[in-house]
Amino acid sequence: MVGAPMNAKKIITYVAVAFVIFYLFTQPTAAAAAVKGLFDGVSTGAERLSSFFTTLVSG
Repeated sequence: MVGAPMNAKKIITYVAVAFVIFYLFTQPTAAAAAVKGLFDGVSTGAERLSSFFTTLVSG
């Protein structure tokens, strides 16, 4: 029974990867927009974190 959760994790990972590949091939424009939105969010977060630390240090 110890190996059961690990197998479930593998199956979920494979299903998620298969879904992403399916999504990329069937909806490439939407997939590109989703990736762009993700990168925009990460970029905004990094800018705000940088601004926070700059203000903290120069304070």
